[in-house]
Amino acid sequence: MKGSIYNIDGKVVREIELPKVFETEYNPVLIRKVVNFLETHRLQRKGASHRAGRDYVIEYVGRRHLPHSIISRDIARRKKTKERRSLILGRATGTAGTRGGPKAHPLRPEKKPWKKINKKEIIKARKSAIAATALKERVRERGHLFRKELRFPIIVESGFENLKKSKDFKKLLRGLGVEEDVERAKKRKVERAGKGKMRGRRYKRKKSLLVVVSEEGKNIEKAARNLEGVDVVPAKKLSVRELAPGTMAGRLTLWSEETIKLFGKKKAEKLKETNKQKR
Repeated sequence: MKGSIYNIDGKVVREIELPKVFETEYNPVLIRKVVNFLETHRLQRKGASHRAGRDYVIEYVGRRHLPHSIISRDIARRKKTKERRSLILGRATGTAGTRGGPKAHPLRPEKKPWKKINKKEIIKARKSAIAATALKERVRERGHLFRKELRFPIIVESGFENLKKSKDFKKLLRGLGVEEDVERAKKRKVERAGKGKMRGRRYKRKKSLLVVVSEEGKNIEKAARNLEGVDVVPAKKLSVRELAPGTMAGRLTLWSEETIKLFGKKKAEKLKETNKQKR
């Protein structure tokens, strides 16, 4: 399987042989499963205090051997506070179902909210999500906008990683014919309804272009950080969540030439290790 390489002006320069990861079978069920499991890893433990609803001076009444028995008096046999002249007149609390009392089955902080999943499933789902970025129809089904003549996967010469300014990066997107997708994400930025506005999530945002670079700390990270919906991720930290946000694979992805070479090197190193073990 071959792929085309674009230069900074958005023109095809040459063709290269793509790594075998782009030939992986597209498996949407596995991708959906892995993304849902990885989303649980962002949760924090939470639960009620063991003293919640129980921090009262209370006493149980209702037995015949007690001095203040309330049997046959049409009064609930609950634990009551000692804030009144008579214990019977006290307010029932401290138990589930009473005013100010604890919840019957509250969340417990010792319970782990995150789920476990096999590492092989994560690796296979990531490979499948990478292969989905090379499927033109799949990318279009996801709602992304791009030029009809664009060849997938979109690979650009490694020089674009050193672009320092946003206007230079926009020029590259204009040459490739994907600038319209960034504008789509910008228009669909909506203010959230309700109290979520006051809790650090004021806007609903849409995902646009994903840029995969060879190493962390490249200049392109600063050039693209102000563009709506654009994410820049190094190859080592590439996850299924970035490739398939919302469990939907086929995100519009921009690969650097150096990243494609890294995928090929990893495959060659694994083959060398297996050959050594056989000997």
